Amino acid sequence: MPRTASRLAALAVAACFLWPAAPSAQTLSPQQRGEVEAIIRDYLKRNPEFLIEVLQAAEEKQQAGQLARARDAIAAERKALTESPGDPVGGNPKGDVTLIEFFDYRCPYCKQVKPVVEQVLSQDRNVRVVYKEFPILGRDSVYASRAALAAHRQGKYLAYHHALMAYRGQLTEEAVLTVAKSSGLDVERLKREMQAPSVEAVIAANHQIAEKIGIRGTPAFIVGGELAPGAIDAASLKAMIDKARKG
Repeated sequence: MPRTASRLAALAVAACFLWPAAPSAQTLSPQQRGEVEAIIRDYLKRNPEFLIEVLQAAEEKQQAGQLARARDAIAAERKALTESPGDPVGGNPKGDVTLIEFFDYRCPYCKQVKPVVEQVLSQDRNVRVVYKEFPILGRDSVYASRAALAAHRQGKYLAYHHALMAYRGQLTEEAVLTVAKSSGLDVERLKREMQAPSVEAVIAANHQIAEKIGIRGTPAFIVGGELAPGAIDAASLKAMIDKARKG
Protein backbone atom coordinates (compact mmCIF):
# COMPACT_ATOMS: atom_id res chain seq x y z
CA MET A 1 0.00 0.00 0.00
CA PRO A 2 1.48 3.39 -0.92
CA ARG A 3 2.27 5.73 1.96
CA THR A 4 -0.54 8.12 1.01
CA ALA A 5 -3.05 5.27 1.02
CA SER A 6 -1.81 4.01 4.38
CA ARG A 7 -2.21 7.49 5.85
CA LEU A 8 -5.74 7.76 4.55
CA ALA A 9 -6.50 4.38 6.09
CA ALA A 10 -5.02 5.58 9.35
CA LEU A 11 -7.20 8.68 9.28
CA ALA A 12 -10.25 6.48 8.74
CA VAL A 13 -9.24 4.39 11.75
CA ALA A 14 -8.77 7.56 13.77
CA ALA A 15 -12.25 8.73 12.79
CA CYS A 16 -13.73 5.44 13.97
CA PHE A 17 -12.05 5.84 17.34
CA LEU A 18 -13.19 9.41 17.70
CA TRP A 19 -16.78 8.86 16.51
CA PRO A 20 -17.57 5.18 17.20
CA ALA A 21 -21.31 5.65 17.39
CA ALA A 22 -21.68 7.89 14.36
CA PRO A 23 -24.35 6.88 11.81
CA SER A 24 -23.32 6.16 8.24
CA ALA A 25 -22.31 9.13 6.07
CA GLN A 26 -25.44 8.62 3.95
CA THR A 27 -27.72 9.36 6.96
CA LEU A 28 -25.88 12.50 8.04
CA SER A 29 -27.06 15.89 6.90
CA PRO A 30 -24.46 18.35 5.57
CA GLN A 31 -24.65 20.19 8.90
CA GLN A 32 -24.08 16.97 10.87
CA ARG A 33 -21.16 15.95 8.68
CA GLY A 34 -19.62 19.37 9.27
CA GLU A 35 -20.05 18.95 13.01
CA VAL A 36 -18.40 15.51 12.96
CA GLU A 37 -15.47 16.82 10.90
CA ALA A 38 -15.09 19.79 13.25
CA ILE A 39 -14.97 17.50 16.30
CA ILE A 40 -12.36 15.24 14.69
CA ARG A 41 -10.28 18.19 13.51
CA ASP A 42 -10.40 19.79 16.95
CA TYR A 43 -9.45 16.56 18.69
CA LEU A 44 -6.46 15.99 16.40
CA LYS A 45 -5.26 19.55 16.92
CA ARG A 46 -5.36 19.06 20.67
CA ASN A 47 -3.98 15.50 20.57
CA PRO A 48 -1.54 15.27 17.60
CA GLU A 49 0.29 12.39 19.25
CA PHE A 50 -2.79 10.21 18.71
CA LEU A 51 -2.58 10.62 14.93
CA ILE A 52 1.17 9.98 15.00
CA GLU A 53 0.60 6.72 16.87
CA VAL A 54 -2.08 5.64 14.40
CA LEU A 55 0.17 6.45 11.42
CA GLN A 56 3.10 4.59 12.95
CA ALA A 57 0.95 1.55 13.67
CA ALA A 58 -0.36 1.53 10.09
CA GLU A 59 3.14 1.77 8.62
CA GLU A 60 4.48 -0.93 10.96
CA LYS A 61 1.63 -3.22 9.92
CA GLN A 62 2.39 -2.54 6.25
CA GLN A 63 6.11 -3.28 6.73
CA ALA A 64 5.34 -6.46 8.66
CA GLY A 65 3.11 -7.63 5.82
CA GLN A 66 5.81 -6.94 3.26
CA LEU A 67 8.41 -8.89 5.25
CA ALA A 68 6.00 -11.80 5.72
CA ARG A 69 5.40 -11.96 1.96
CA ALA A 70 9.16 -11.76 1.42
CA ARG A 71 9.74 -14.75 3.73
CA ASP A 72 7.22 -16.82 1.78
CA ALA A 73 8.89 -15.90 -1.52
CA ILE A 74 12.36 -16.64 -0.13
CA ALA A 75 11.22 -20.10 0.93
CA ALA A 76 9.72 -20.73 -2.52
CA GLU A 77 12.84 -19.50 -4.32
CA ARG A 78 15.42 -21.04 -1.99
CA LYS A 79 17.23 -23.08 -4.64
CA ALA A 80 17.42 -20.20 -7.13
CA LEU A 81 18.75 -17.94 -4.40
CA THR A 82 21.46 -20.23 -3.08
CA GLU A 83 22.36 -22.64 -5.88
CA SER A 84 22.09 -20.78 -9.19
CA PRO A 85 25.19 -21.83 -11.20
CA GLY A 86 25.54 -18.38 -12.75
CA ASP A 87 26.00 -16.56 -9.44
CA PRO A 88 29.55 -16.06 -8.15
CA VAL A 89 30.25 -17.36 -4.64
CA GLY A 90 32.61 -15.94 -2.02
CA GLY A 91 33.39 -16.31 1.64
CA ASN A 92 33.62 -19.97 2.62
CA PRO A 93 32.05 -21.97 -0.24
CA LYS A 94 31.34 -24.75 2.27
CA GLY A 95 30.05 -22.47 5.01
CA ASP A 96 27.11 -23.54 7.14
CA VAL A 97 25.20 -20.26 6.55
CA THR A 98 24.61 -18.53 3.22
CA LEU A 99 24.51 -14.76 2.92
CA ILE A 100 22.91 -13.49 -0.30
CA GLU A 101 23.54 -9.91 -1.41
CA PHE A 102 21.71 -8.02 -4.16
CA PHE A 103 23.79 -5.01 -5.20
CA ASP A 104 24.59 -2.43 -7.85
CA TYR A 105 28.16 -1.23 -8.44
CA ARG A 106 26.98 2.38 -8.77
CA CYS A 107 24.97 2.29 -5.53
CA PRO A 108 26.65 4.47 -2.86
CA TYR A 109 24.95 2.51 -0.08
CA CYS A 110 26.38 -0.76 -1.42
CA LYS A 111 29.85 0.77 -1.29
CA GLN A 112 29.15 2.14 2.19
CA VAL A 113 28.05 -1.22 3.59
CA LYS A 114 30.82 -3.27 1.96
CA PRO A 115 33.34 -2.78 4.82
CA VAL A 116 30.63 -3.90 7.25
CA VAL A 117 30.11 -7.12 5.31
CA GLU A 118 33.86 -7.71 5.06
CA GLN A 119 34.23 -7.16 8.81
CA VAL A 120 31.58 -9.77 9.56
CA LEU A 121 33.12 -12.24 7.12
CA SER A 122 36.58 -11.76 8.62
CA GLN A 123 35.19 -12.57 12.06
CA ASP A 124 33.08 -15.52 10.92
CA ARG A 125 34.92 -17.83 8.55
CA ASN A 126 31.98 -20.18 8.14
CA VAL A 127 29.73 -17.95 5.99
CA ARG A 128 29.13 -18.60 2.32
CA VAL A 129 28.31 -15.53 0.18
CA VAL A 130 26.23 -15.51 -3.00
CA TYR A 131 26.66 -12.36 -5.10
CA LYS A 132 23.48 -11.36 -6.94
CA GLU A 133 24.27 -8.88 -9.70
CA PHE A 134 21.28 -6.55 -9.61
CA PRO A 135 21.92 -3.45 -11.77
CA ILE A 136 19.09 -0.96 -11.31
CA LEU A 137 20.79 2.41 -11.73
CA GLY A 138 21.00 2.70 -15.49
CA ARG A 139 23.01 1.55 -18.46
CA ASP A 140 26.42 1.96 -16.80
CA SER A 141 25.30 -0.29 -13.95
CA VAL A 142 24.25 -2.97 -16.43
CA TYR A 143 27.59 -2.63 -18.22
CA ALA A 144 29.49 -3.08 -14.94
CA SER A 145 27.47 -6.18 -14.01
CA ARG A 146 28.02 -7.69 -17.42
CA ALA A 147 31.75 -7.09 -17.06
CA ALA A 148 31.82 -8.65 -13.60
CA LEU A 149 30.02 -11.78 -14.77
CA ALA A 150 32.39 -12.02 -17.73
CA ALA A 151 35.30 -11.72 -15.28
CA HIS A 152 33.83 -14.74 -13.49
CA ARG A 153 34.58 -16.71 -16.66
CA GLN A 154 38.23 -15.76 -16.28
CA GLY A 155 38.26 -16.90 -12.66
CA LYS A 156 38.80 -13.38 -11.35
CA TYR A 157 35.35 -12.32 -10.24
CA LEU A 158 36.11 -11.60 -6.58
CA ALA A 159 39.17 -9.44 -7.26
CA TYR A 160 37.26 -7.49 -9.89
CA HIS A 161 34.14 -7.21 -7.75
CA HIS A 162 36.12 -5.73 -4.86
CA ALA A 163 37.93 -3.35 -7.21
CA LEU A 164 34.67 -2.09 -8.71
CA MET A 165 33.17 -1.60 -5.26
CA ALA A 166 36.27 0.30 -4.14
CA TYR A 167 36.23 2.57 -7.20
CA ARG A 168 35.45 6.21 -6.45
CA GLY A 169 34.06 8.48 -9.12
CA GLN A 170 31.68 7.98 -12.02
CA LEU A 171 31.68 4.31 -12.99
CA THR A 172 31.44 4.80 -16.75
CA GLU A 173 32.08 2.12 -19.37
CA GLU A 174 35.62 3.44 -19.74
CA ALA A 175 36.18 3.22 -15.99
CA VAL A 176 34.82 -0.34 -15.89
CA LEU A 177 37.38 -1.43 -18.49
CA THR A 178 40.19 0.49 -16.80
CA VAL A 179 39.47 -1.31 -13.54
CA ALA A 180 39.36 -4.60 -15.45
CA LYS A 181 42.83 -4.02 -16.86
CA SER A 182 44.25 -3.07 -13.46
CA SER A 183 42.66 -6.24 -12.03
CA GLY A 184 44.63 -8.40 -14.43
CA LEU A 185 41.78 -9.30 -16.75
CA ASP A 186 42.03 -9.92 -20.49
CA VAL A 187 40.01 -6.88 -21.51
CA GLU A 188 39.37 -7.93 -25.12
CA ARG A 189 38.12 -11.32 -24.01
CA LEU A 190 36.06 -9.61 -21.32
CA LYS A 191 34.33 -7.37 -23.87
CA ARG A 192 33.47 -10.36 -26.04
CA GLU A 193 32.12 -12.50 -23.22
CA MET A 194 30.06 -9.66 -21.78
CA GLN A 195 27.72 -10.18 -24.73
CA ALA A 196 27.13 -13.87 -24.01
CA PRO A 197 23.43 -14.80 -23.63
CA SER A 198 24.27 -16.59 -20.38
CA VAL A 199 25.48 -13.30 -18.86
CA GLU A 200 22.22 -11.58 -19.74
CA ALA A 201 20.31 -14.61 -18.40
CA VAL A 202 21.91 -14.26 -14.95
CA ILE A 203 20.99 -10.59 -14.68
CA ALA A 204 17.45 -11.21 -15.93
CA ALA A 205 16.97 -14.08 -13.46
CA ASN A 206 18.16 -11.88 -10.58
CA HIS A 207 15.67 -9.18 -11.51
CA GLN A 208 12.86 -11.73 -11.68
CA ILE A 209 13.62 -13.23 -8.29
CA ALA A 210 14.04 -9.77 -6.74
CA GLU A 211 10.58 -8.84 -8.00
CA LYS A 212 9.07 -11.97 -6.46
CA ILE A 213 10.64 -11.21 -3.10
CA GLY A 214 9.83 -7.52 -3.23
CA ILE A 215 13.39 -6.20 -3.48
CA ARG A 216 13.26 -2.79 -5.16
CA GLY A 217 16.53 -1.21 -4.06
CA THR A 218 20.13 -1.96 -3.19
CA PRO A 219 21.72 -3.25 -1.15
CA ALA A 220 19.47 -6.05 0.03
CA PHE A 221 20.57 -9.02 2.13
CA ILE A 222 19.01 -12.42 2.68
CA VAL A 223 20.18 -14.80 5.40
CA GLY A 224 18.19 -17.91 6.17
CA GLY A 225 14.58 -16.93 5.58
CA GLU A 226 14.99 -13.25 6.43
CA LEU A 227 15.27 -10.20 4.19
CA ALA A 228 17.12 -7.05 5.28
CA PRO A 229 16.56 -4.29 2.73
CA GLY A 230 19.01 -1.39 2.71
CA ALA A 231 22.36 -0.85 4.41
CA ILE A 232 22.83 -2.92 7.55
CA ASP A 233 25.13 -2.63 10.55
CA ALA A 234 27.49 -5.37 11.69
CA ALA A 235 25.49 -6.29 14.80
CA SER A 236 22.27 -6.78 12.81
CA LEU A 237 24.03 -8.85 10.15
CA LYS A 238 25.65 -11.03 12.81
CA ALA A 239 22.27 -11.51 14.48
CA MET A 240 20.76 -12.69 11.19
CA ILE A 241 23.61 -15.15 10.69
CA ASP A 242 23.33 -16.48 14.25
CA LYS A 243 19.58 -16.92 13.86
CA ALA A 244 20.01 -18.83 10.59
CA ARG A 245 22.71 -20.99 12.11
CA LYS A 246 20.47 -21.99 15.00
CA GLY A 247 17.75 -22.90 12.51
